Amino acid sequence: MYAANFDYVRASSIDEAVALLKQHGDQAKVLAGGHSLIPAMKLRLARPAFVVDIGRIPGLSYIRESAGALAIGAMTTHHDVETSPLLARQSPLLAEVAAHIGDVQVRNRGTLGGSLVHADPAADYPAAVLALEAEIDLVGPRGKRTVKAADFFVDLLQTAAAADEILTEVRLPMTGASVAYVKTEQKASGFALAGVAVVAAASGVRVGVTGVAAKAYRATGVEQALGRQRTPEAIALAASHAADGVEPLGDIHASPDYRAHLAKVNAKRAIEKALARM
Repeated sequence: MYAANFDYVRASSIDEAVALLKQHGDQAKVLAGGHSLIPAMKLRLARPAFVVDIGRIPGLSYIRESAGALAIGAMTTHHDVETSPLLARQSPLLAEVAAHIGDVQVRNRGTLGGSLVHADPAADYPAAVLALEAEIDLVGPRGKRTVKAADFFVDLLQTAAAADEILTEVRLPMTGASVAYVKTEQKASGFALAGVAVVAAASGVRVGVTGVAAKAYRATGVEQALGRQRTPEAIALAASHAADGVEPLGDIHASPDYRAHLAKVNAKRAIEKALARM
């Protein structure tokens, strides 16, 4: 199926893109890598009258150290995240997650910012940015603001970004190697039926889960139950709380009960993996 008719403009700057979004309101959509918006348009699930392409705005693709953290530009591709030597040394979780996204073609075109703003409930990055307690910069007509990852994902395909705002940067802490991502995927698409990201430290673990509920979430029940314990029994008991407080999704690929089960199994495996890397 072809997309409905729309007007297209390639923005040359963030200011121009924001002005266009403000002008066209809810009728406009931002095009980044295109791997979320274009399929939705072809299926007519999205019918924007105006598409603002930010793909060639300079200065939006980078991975660098900044004020004791790692800053990643919104237009950085999954491939660049996956293969970054800086991320591999300082904060390898996002690189590990990127390797699980789609296939080579998708990773070469899809972008970090586009994936996060789309907020697909089965996307991989949301679990990681939650476990990392990342910060996300949004730019709009009212200027720039920073949103914590914990406040960014609102509901199914909904984020804290307003219709006239553009995600420009994601910042991550330097964690070292004690991280892990374990995922059960839908084989045809590669999307997560249940993906669990873990950041481990001496003080405890942080756990992000994707693919299970309408939005990615922090599995605080797991974190609280485990605390500083490290025994296999304690890990297994803590992981049993991986679906606490959420309503698991059900579809042709997995029932709610099966998704909840996968969350528990993958939480256990990811915690064990992250702790083994300390």
